[in-house]
Amino acid sequence: MAQGSKKAVLYAICVNAIITVLKGIAALVTHSAAMMNEAVHSLMDTLNQVFLLIGLTRGGRPADREYAFGHGQKKYLWNLWSAIGLFSIGCGLGLAHAWHAWHNLGHIERPEAIAVLGLEIAPIWISAVVLVIAFILEGYVLLVAGREFLSRMRAEGIRNPFRYLANADDPTLIAVLLEDSIAVTGVILAATGIGMTQSTGNPMWDIGFSVLIALMLGFTAIFLGKINMRYLTSVRDHDAERTFQDIVRSHSEIERYHDLRSVIVDETHTVVVAEVELREEVLMRHMRERIATHERELLERVPEHRRTQAVLEYAETRATIQATLEATEQLIDSLEAELKKRCPQVFHLTIEIDGIAAPSKLDDPGQLEAIS
Repeated sequence: MAQGSKKAVLYAICVNAIITVLKGIAALVTHSAAMMNEAVHSLMDTLNQVFLLIGLTRGGRPADREYAFGHGQKKYLWNLWSAIGLFSIGCGLGLAHAWHAWHNLGHIERPEAIAVLGLEIAPIWISAVVLVIAFILEGYVLLVAGREFLSRMRAEGIRNPFRYLANADDPTLIAVLLEDSIAVTGVILAATGIGMTQSTGNPMWDIGFSVLIALMLGFTAIFLGKINMRYLTSVRDHDAERTFQDIVRSHSEIERYHDLRSVIVDETHTVVVAEVELREEVLMRHMRERIATHERELLERVPEHRRTQAVLEYAETRATIQATLEATEQLIDSLEAELKKRCPQVFHLTIEIDGIAAPSKLDDPGQLEAIS
């Protein structure tokens, strides 16, 4: 998963860095508010994706003495900083520039032609070329992120992309996909604003669409912040909990479970905790054979002339305890293996044996038959 996300992020960084420079130059020579906000938009995208790359790199470190379950949550922290910080700054800068452009509307002289390599070119054509290049490059990055997104969605058996977008377990990929979608939308809005200003001669179209681009950044910050906050507040893994419930119901050794809880550390690490009560009549099946086997193995270590009554009693008690622990450990290992097989994201399962649920009627022939 991380490799697919890192590939999408690296593509996005390279493309957005190039587009930022092109849009910035076009904004300076054409005095377009929409183009300037698009340059700010691309700059924030580039810085944000650098933050995402840092989060992926640091979050991919394995467990160590300080971080028992790895560094995965650092990814969400870097994503949160980039979403709330950079996109909020981008929104603020965009709105400030739009206000400045509106405030100085009558004082800005827009050039009728710009000299490029000895040729006089109308500003609209410079804007058009830059926006077409931006649309092609950002469209390609969106295609890369979209393919990764759809492949994971199909792998998880989900058909509704909007549902998967809201609940996906990899906020980095969601961030790249959302940013690229908004980047393409921003190019369309900028082109519309510049085109309307060119056709009507009214620069308010350019300023109005620049405001829309800035507001998009603000809404993106809120949405991405909400997604990453979810994974920094001990969110439960409901899929793992439901799977554990199904597994428990299929094991006749367990009477009931209590206090089932889980926490998602990151998309590849979930911790599950539960308490269970065991059924006496099922747990005691084949227990006599287990005890006899362990008792025989213990006594084989003692010479026959030293097998006093005290030694025999010790061997019997030790064998009983060992057989009980062995049966319990086998049950716990079975639950853990089955849960991890069905939910690979489960990294650790802790089960506390809350006791043995004794049969309600010991004189019930069915219960006595099960015990025997």
